[in-house]
Amino acid sequence: MDNSTLLVNLAFALGAALIGATIAARLGQSVVLGYILAGIAIGPFTPGPVGDIVAVQALADIGIIFLMFAIGVQFSIRDLLRVGKVASVGGTVQVLATIGLGYLVGVALGWRPLEALFFGAVISNSSSTVLSKVLSERGEADAAHGRIGLAWSSVQDLGTVVLVVLLSALATGGDGLLGDLLWALGKAGVFLTVFILLGSRGLPWLFDRLTALRSREIFVLAVAVIALGTAYMATFFGLSLALGAFVAGMVVSESDLSHQILGEVMPLTDIFAGLFFVSVGMLVDPIFVVEHLPLVALTLALIVLGKGLLTAVITALSGYPVRTALLTGVTLAQSAEFSFLLARLGADLDAVTPAVFSLMLAGAAASIVLSPSLHRVALPGVAWVEQRLPPSALATHPALGKDTTEGPRGHAIICGYGRVGRVIGTALRRRGFTFVVIDQDQRVVRQLREHGIIALFGNAANPVLLEHANLARARVLVVAIPDPIAVRQIVDDARRVNPRLDIVVRTHSEAEAAFLQERGAGEAVMGELELALEMTRHTLHRFGVDARGIQLTITSLRGQGDIGTPRDLLDL
Repeated sequence: MDNSTLLVNLAFALGAALIGATIAARLGQSVVLGYILAGIAIGPFTPGPVGDIVAVQALADIGIIFLMFAIGVQFSIRDLLRVGKVASVGGTVQVLATIGLGYLVGVALGWRPLEALFFGAVISNSSSTVLSKVLSERGEADAAHGRIGLAWSSVQDLGTVVLVVLLSALATGGDGLLGDLLWALGKAGVFLTVFILLGSRGLPWLFDRLTALRSREIFVLAVAVIALGTAYMATFFGLSLALGAFVAGMVVSESDLSHQILGEVMPLTDIFAGLFFVSVGMLVDPIFVVEHLPLVALTLALIVLGKGLLTAVITALSGYPVRTALLTGVTLAQSAEFSFLLARLGADLDAVTPAVFSLMLAGAAASIVLSPSLHRVALPGVAWVEQRLPPSALATHPALGKDTTEGPRGHAIICGYGRVGRVIGTALRRRGFTFVVIDQDQRVVRQLREHGIIALFGNAANPVLLEHANLARARVLVVAIPDPIAVRQIVDDARRVNPRLDIVVRTHSEAEAAFLQERGAGEAVMGELELALEMTRHTLHRFGVDARGIQLTITSLRGQGDIGTPRDLLDL
């Protein structure tokens, strides 16, 4: 095969990426895994056609720039601030502790200190992309562990900026290592300070002016120029192309046009990011992986068990309940795009041998494959552990008494006092109705108690906690938590204790709503459906439809259930 031109290698690598991604998607796996396997297939260590590593890596540099720019655009300082200390402090401690653990294991295996340090850095990171995919598929993005996990991964992303600078300086430094480190950090600090200060003001202004031109072509071109230009500028300050692009994306993430920018750059990202992961796969020696399966298993154990347990312990020490802590640990027990970036950085700097590089990639890829299954398996185990732990002091309340003959009766029980539960509680309080709240946030429980509201701390899926809320004498149970597995457990326990209880639950799909109603829920409310109906109500009103006509239309649409399916679109 002629590998002399970039065009040939571009077509060849993209074709391999397409085949690998298609197979991975058909098997229900991440397309990242498909890209890596495609790279292995066209790499020099396997039989068959071989791509030009140098040419593919040159193209992959463009991919990593767009990938890191897109990750930066999706970075949310607001999400990070929502969970505060547990993500910022906990994420920092976890990264440092995981690096230390990886370093000790690497040194014990006889690796060079710098190689062991790269190994620890690679296993310390978790993928916000994989995390978001798993959480959204299970409807848990708004759950406590989902919010913490997403913010935690953002802290890891920021930590990678520092790690790249430090590891690069360590790999290239000579006798004056301390001076080289300080110089590298100083240059990086200058770049970050200047670009963030100027970019946070200049880039939004620039995009506003470009939007006024109403030319999509100019807007897309500007996004590409900023991503590529900032990445190139970063190299003058000792930073990598990838981190320069990430910083650029992070700056524009706070712009009002961030979603439009992300939408325009994603097609480029999807194409060229595949090339990056293909280039990573081309460096993997599968024979080494097969011959050293115990080491691959050890790497996987450090990522899943070591990092997962460490994250769970830190979360629990921050005051979160056991369920949230364990699920947060499970959520972050995988590797990330930045893991592959750090691994390739070590290989490019000759700080990591090809054998260790293959080992790191194999363990990271395996953790991504296991992530969805691990989450499904962990949920029953978490419930089993939680039910056998002694209750917290906030899990009881004097007003509820010691048995069902005491405390309120004919009251409402609200499971989850987030954005949904808070609205319901406010309505009940204004009308003077009694209700009991069960929530997994200690701060929420304490604030409610300060205002005279009966509140219990813990997971509402715990039957002991539900019974203590006087479930047997309640009038209605409101399940406003986004965790579908916990919702099922709550409905089952509630129906067993109080067969006549009216139950209203929150859900995200027609199938889940039907399933819960079969299990005994009186009403299953889909947030997206109700949102669509209210927007329909407003739109019809603007067209002059009277209140009766609007209500008839809304009733008809609600009766159709999941109105977003292709069949319903055709019917309409």
